[in-house]
Amino acid sequence: MSEEDVLIVRDSNGAILKEGDSVTVIKDLKVRGSSGIIKRGTMVKHIRLTDAADEIEGKVDKSVMVLRTEFLKKA
Repeated sequence: MSEEDVLIVRDSNGAILKEGDSVTVIKDLKVRGSSGIIKRGTMVKHIRLTDAADEIEGKVDKSVMVLRTEFLKKA
């Protein structure tokens, strides 16, 4: 892999996120297809990076969800 192929994922504050990091939700988020809400301050542990630089996968309330990095900060 060359240096141009490396995907850099950043949180809302510009901190670089890596596989396995923990992040905190900075805004109440509606869950699509559900009446649920992810509350501000919710901790998402052991994140996984996706192919997109602005999305991560994480487990919230026992379900795996894709979250936008603009609503997260590194814990």
